[in-house]
Amino acid sequence: MTALDLSSPVAVVGTGTMGQGIAQVALVAGHPVRLYDAAPGRAQAAADAIGARLDRLVAKDRLTGADRDAARDRLLPAESLADLADCALVVEAVLERLDVKQELFRELEGIVDEDCLLATNTSSLSVTAIGGALRNPGRFVGLHFFNPAPLLPLVEVVSGFASDVTSATRAYETARAWGKTPVACADTPGFIVNRIARPFYAEAFAVYEAQGADPATIDAVLRECGGFKMGAFELTDLIGQDVNESVTHSVWQSFFQDVRFTPSLAQRRLVESGRLGRKSGRGWYDYADEAGAAERDEPHTAEQAQQPAHVVAEGDLGPASELLALIREAGIPVREEDEDHGTRLVLPSGGQLALADGQTSVEFRDVVYFDLALDYRRATRIALSASQDTSPQTLAEAIGLFQALGKDVSVIGDVPGMIVARTVARIVDLAHDAVAKGVATEEDIDTAMRLGVNYPLGPFEWSRRLGRNWAYALLDDLHLRDPSGRYAPSLALYRHAYASDKREGSTS
Repeated sequence: MTALDLSSPVAVVGTGTMGQGIAQVALVAGHPVRLYDAAPGRAQAAADAIGARLDRLVAKDRLTGADRDAARDRLLPAESLADLADCALVVEAVLERLDVKQELFRELEGIVDEDCLLATNTSSLSVTAIGGALRNPGRFVGLHFFNPAPLLPLVEVVSGFASDVTSATRAYETARAWGKTPVACADTPGFIVNRIARPFYAEAFAVYEAQGADPATIDAVLRECGGFKMGAFELTDLIGQDVNESVTHSVWQSFFQDVRFTPSLAQRRLVESGRLGRKSGRGWYDYADEAGAAERDEPHTAEQAQQPAHVVAEGDLGPASELLALIREAGIPVREEDEDHGTRLVLPSGGQLALADGQTSVEFRDVVYFDLALDYRRATRIALSASQDTSPQTLAEAIGLFQALGKDVSVIGDVPGMIVARTVARIVDLAHDAVAKGVATEEDIDTAMRLGVNYPLGPFEWSRRLGRNWAYALLDDLHLRDPSGRYAPSLALYRHAYASDKREGSTS
């Protein structure tokens, strides 16, 4: 099944930000485009706005004047749904209400030809439920673009329970012909991105609610240690706290209130107070100045401490093994010892430094945990976790060690799994679970998370880098300390870890 021919008209119903963006994508690709909106005058206003954006593309040398003029000639506001009768594809981008969308598609079904492809841009509703209102749900699919649609490459092509394979394939190939990167997805709450991204927000909020760290410090650790482009607090301020919470709540409800997707009480209070982020002038951060720049507290950064005279490496540091080379490069002697019982750095005071593993500092005598980093060489900040029983000397030596490596150090509370480690482990778990349940392939999930939310690595790229049983072991430790089910590893992740034991002889 091939993409729609460029001579085939494409219609977009709903002319808000997403509708205009989708229309522009189809228009620039070469299709005739019809715009319809139930509100009088909005279709024409949307056409004018798209024309203005085309002018800006010409000014930036991203579009020729001739191509702009040809695109304008192909763009036509529609006065009624009946004007869409000859379209080969209709994409809906109206209000996120099931009854509204169902009524729209019932009406469209009586207008367009039988071979017209019908698509919804919903981000939170069931494609199957919307299509269930149709006489022929086989031609109905989800085409979930990301905002801003003309700039972001990802499109989730969602097959409802009754969608025909030919319809999904045509939608997929059409999105690719438009210059997008499509990924195929089954109809599941949140699809790929909004399902698997939930822990990025949830774990940051959980650390905050546990008073482990403040928003500025958590965001800085996610960016400067974890390699994420934005922290969870600044990103939800950008998205809109009400929008982000609504998606979280929808996914949670759609999964029958699965504890893994439980919304944040702290975010709920923020929304109730009207602090919705940038658009309201205040969210987690203050955006009160005229430029809309965030006024925020600086992340907690430890004072300068003396570097340790030496360290002893016991066992294999696993994902943090790169640290040994960095420590030596900093001029600190390292002695390596094979130890079956540990994978830690021993400091001169006798205290120990260990990679976050889902346990707490208070459970062990004089242990400081350090967080997972995307790249320990390039990371500019490291988080350390200590309890009230950690000796000041051990903590000072741990701080001094990472400062000697050129890192800022943030000391957070005794939070099991810390910040980056628990977030990545949960993302990896949800990704494995999604593949096991037929939501999408590993490759499409990695593509979706890199392009849809700009993650530094896809979940399976993380999983391969960290080792087969790293995420399982960390979540299993967390589950022992919080048996609510939130951190219970999925059966898919268990099988993944167990397979490594059988195949590679690992016992860790």
